[in-house]
Amino acid sequence: MNKTKKMTTTALLVSVGVITSHLVYIPTGFAKVFPIQHFLNVLSVALLGPYYAVVQALLTSTIRNLLGTGSLLAFPGSIIGAFLAGVLYMKTKKLVGAVIGEVMGTGIIGAMACYPVVRLFLGQDAALFGFIPSFLVSSIVGSILGWFLLKAFIKTNYLGGVLYENSSNDRRF
Repeated sequence: MNKTKKMTTTALLVSVGVITSHLVYIPTGFAKVFPIQHFLNVLSVALLGPYYAVVQALLTSTIRNLLGTGSLLAFPGSIIGAFLAGVLYMKTKKLVGAVIGEVMGTGIIGAMACYPVVRLFLGQDAALFGFIPSFLVSSIVGSILGWFLLKAFIKTNYLGGVLYENSSNDRRF
């Protein structure tokens, strides 16, 4: 896929994330958990690669915050999740690597990274591990949805081998 198609696909995924952000979210105290973001991160990693996935997560979080449909906690969660999903996908060359990376990156590391954001920027008290349950559930649901969609696309050959790097290896889940 050339650079123009990757940028266009990234913009499309960002727009899906922004449009659905006011429709599909679960308010949990300071955070609004958003399973669609994890879904989009897995899609971005598999279709475009880790760099574009991180850019997609950053742009989606930024626009959601500017529109008031997100929170500052979207930044550490989604960006760390997209990055780790990209790294594990590149190492394993399997979609399950992207799913595990997204769940670990957002659900655990990103949730713990929210602690300083809440303390410094929001001026609230929070427990270090307080966001892990909600972030973990959200990332598991969204990542599995992304995995199922990509699995269906691969089975039906809908993508035509467009998966990022060595797509033939991705036929084995």
